[in-house]
Amino acid sequence: MVLDSVLIKNVKKFYSLGKTEVRALRGVDLAVNKGEFFVLAGPSGSGKSTLLNIIGCLDYPSEGEIWLEDMSISKYTEKQLNKIRLHHIGFIFQSFNLIPVLNVYENIELPLLVRKDISAKERCMRVKEMIEKVGLTKQEKQKPSELSGGQQQRVAIARALVTKPKVVLADEPTANLDTNTGNDIIALMQDICVKENTTFIISSHDPKVIKKAGRCIFLQDGLVKEEVE
Repeated sequence: MVLDSVLIKNVKKFYSLGKTEVRALRGVDLAVNKGEFFVLAGPSGSGKSTLLNIIGCLDYPSEGEIWLEDMSISKYTEKQLNKIRLHHIGFIFQSFNLIPVLNVYENIELPLLVRKDISAKERCMRVKEMIEKVGLTKQEKQKPSELSGGQQQRVAIARALVTKPKVVLADEPTANLDTNTGNDIIALMQDICVKENTTFIISSHDPKVIKKAGRCIFLQDGLVKEEVE
C-alpha cells in the first residue's frame, strides 16, 4: 500500500477585497502519494498558487483539513508550521529567490544554518552532495549573477532538497527558462523524485511539465475540474 504524502479534504480559501469576497478555493479534495511527480495545472486565477501555499504551510485554509503524512496541520500554530516548513518541506520558486551576495555553496547551505540538529560536518557533506547532484561543482564559488537562468534554478532545487524534505513544492519552475533549459530542469527534478522517493508537487501551465507528470489535476475557479494520469 502506498501512503499518502499529502491529503487534502474539502479545502476552501476565501479572501476579502474591500467589500468583495474572493473564493480562491471552493472545496478541493486531493491525495498525493509518496514519491509522486504531481502537477497542479490550470489558468491564472484558478487557485494553483493558493493551494500550493496552503500545502506549504505559508497560508491557512478558511475551511477543510490538510494532512502531511501523519500530521494534521490545518490548525497548527505559526510556530508549529515554521517547524514543518523547516524540517519537512522544500520550496522552488520561478524567480529562483537566491541571495545575490552569497555564492552557490552559501545559498544551498542557508536553510541548514537554522537547523540546530545538524552538525557543521554533516551540513558541509549535504551541501557538497547536492552541488554534485545538480551538476554545479565547477560553479560552487560563483554568485547568482554569474550563472545562467538554468544554473540558478539548479541552485534553487539543491537548496530545496538539502534539508531532505518529505515534499518539494515548485511554483512554475520553468516559467523563466528557455525550452531546452526547462526540459533539463524537468528531467533533473524527475530523476531526484525517482532516486530519492521525494514527493514533488508542481504548479504549472507549461505543457512540457504537464506532459511529464505522473499525475495531473486541472483547477478552474477554485475547483478540481479534471484529473489525468
